[in-house]
Amino acid sequence: MSLQEILQNKGSRVLSISPHATLADVVQKLVKHNCGSLVVCEEDDCTRMLGIITERDILHACAENKIPLENYRVADVMSVDLATCSPGDSVADAMGMMTARRIRHLPVINDEGRLVGIVSIGDLVKHQHDQLTMENHYLKSYIQS
Repeated sequence: MSLQEILQNKGSRVLSISPHATLADVVQKLVKHNCGSLVVCEEDDCTRMLGIITERDILHACAENKIPLENYRVADVMSVDLATCSPGDSVADAMGMMTARRIRHLPVINDEGRLVGIVSIGDLVKHQHDQLTMENHYLKSYIQS
């Protein structure tokens, strides 16, 4: 299965934030939407992705300095060396990349360079679980018949 199929099931909505927002704004948005990352973009439609900010980035900023989250800007702590994938990439390839880079969120970029979605390790694990459950069901049905 390709990432395109996962995005069709999950949806392609991507939550984003401005690089000028504070880390306190990030925390509020992450909590409100119960997610672990936000794509950093200048525009609301996120045509050009500048980076990504994750829970891990916030923890690193807190551990390095003892100043309030309101004093940090997203641009100061966001990750810019991004791993990305394309809609046609396989789930196995995406899982391998995420494991190798120790990341949990992977932006999906189309051939024109536009952000078309984001997949999390949870999305990929859910897909694998669903596939194994279906295969298990069919094998049991085959054995019983």
